[in-house]
Amino acid sequence: MDSERVKIGSNGRFVIPAAFRKALGVGEGDELLVRVVDDELRVCTTKAAISQAQERVRRYVPADTQLVDELIRERRRAAEQE
Repeated sequence: MDSERVKIGSNGRFVIPAAFRKALGVGEGDELLVRVVDDELRVCTTKAAISQAQERVRRYVPADTQLVDELIRERRRAAEQE
C-alpha cells in the first residue's frame, strides 16, 4: 500500500484514510497502539501487537512447551509452599 499525505487538525488529530483502516480491519471506536520508531509514527492493532509479542516469546520457548502449563505448575508449587 502506498503512502498517503494527511494533515494534522485540531488537537493534533489526523484522519487515517479509509483504505488504511480497511487494510487494518479497524473502525470507529477501535483502539490502536501508536509509537515512534526511528522518527516514524507506527500504528498497529492490538491483535497485531499481541501476535508480535507471542512471536518474540516463542523464539525462547521450546516448541513442545506450553507456557500456560508451566505457569499453572509454578503457581501450584508456590501454593503448596505457603
